[in-house]
Amino acid sequence: MRISAKILIIAILIIAAAGAGFILMQKTPPATGENFIEVGNIVKDNPGQTPDVWYLIYEKPGSPALSEALAFNAESICIENGKNAPCAPESLTVGDRVKIEGQKTNTTVLVARLTIIERAKGAKDDLIRVTAPKSGDTVSSPLSIIGQARGSWYFEATFPVEMLDGNGVSIGKGIARAESDWMSEAFVPFAATLSYTAPNTPNGTLVLHKDNPSGRPETEDELKIPVAFQQATRSINLFYYNPEKDKDASGNIMCSRAGLVKVEREIPLTTTPIQDSVKLLLEGKLTAAEKASGITTEYPLTGVVLKGANLKDGDLTLEFTDPLMKTGGGSCRVGILWFQIEQTALQFPEVQSVRFIPEELFQP
Repeated sequence: MRISAKILIIAILIIAAAGAGFILMQKTPPATGENFIEVGNIVKDNPGQTPDVWYLIYEKPGSPALSEALAFNAESICIENGKNAPCAPESLTVGDRVKIEGQKTNTTVLVARLTIIERAKGAKDDLIRVTAPKSGDTVSSPLSIIGQARGSWYFEATFPVEMLDGNGVSIGKGIARAESDWMSEAFVPFAATLSYTAPNTPNGTLVLHKDNPSGRPETEDELKIPVAFQQATRSINLFYYNPEKDKDASGNIMCSRAGLVKVEREIPLTTTPIQDSVKLLLEGKLTAAEKASGITTEYPLTGVVLKGANLKDGDLTLEFTDPLMKTGGGSCRVGILWFQIEQTALQFPEVQSVRFIPEELFQP
């Protein structure tokens, strides 16, 4: 009886241990996120979001706009026009309307399927992709254009390119040429060199036209890229002051033109270089090296603004505002302020003399 009791107890302990082991094995199943299915728009590099990460912006009834960071792996599938392909986030466009299916953790949705419902307005990434120039780039003529487009964008291995100024006026046209067999549904690399005339506006638009030999409006298409034009410049001098160069034999400051020092600057090539130069002088911007050499200026002066300029028969009249009377003071100070503007204007050969209005400016 005692032996049987011991055997029974041992058997019970074995069964209990096995059960505990079974419970322990089931206690920590593989962690998985919750299912996530939402429709919204995708964005990237928005303020307050992690740079270079795609986010889905979506809504739910009674809630403000929600956002989830998206992550992709080798198993993520992107679907467009019924065609499945491994997701290439670089082919997505800010503003695309999509359906996201995946697994959500606390911080991220791991994308299983991304279905493109509608491309962002103006998006052409599924048809043509431009490597250079990028949107907003500063460009100059001749402009090198490179990228890739699907074969349907070409005809006889070419398509037209055009530059428009800020008023929509064409200032140059050219041809982009395929660099491999264009008879393909795949992307085909292209290159073009576009020359254009000097624009009258600071910004413009590069247009890549789909070749349309049929001329039918329904088969027309184009990609527009906003650009900034590199402006032509000219060198001018601004005149500031170095008191160390304006001393007499006894070391006294003479408050004369002898202390004027010219510094060279580049300004846009415009029809108002005199005004542009004086306005730049009034900003009082000196480099660290110029300051270290002893060059000084009291500009800018609060409220002192050049309103206009009039040049007649060599006589230049400059009109300023000075509501706080910052141009007044001692004769030494106002003389130096006057000399700086006068000498900056006199560098232009068409200027023979300079006067200021109102007349109470630069008075001791």
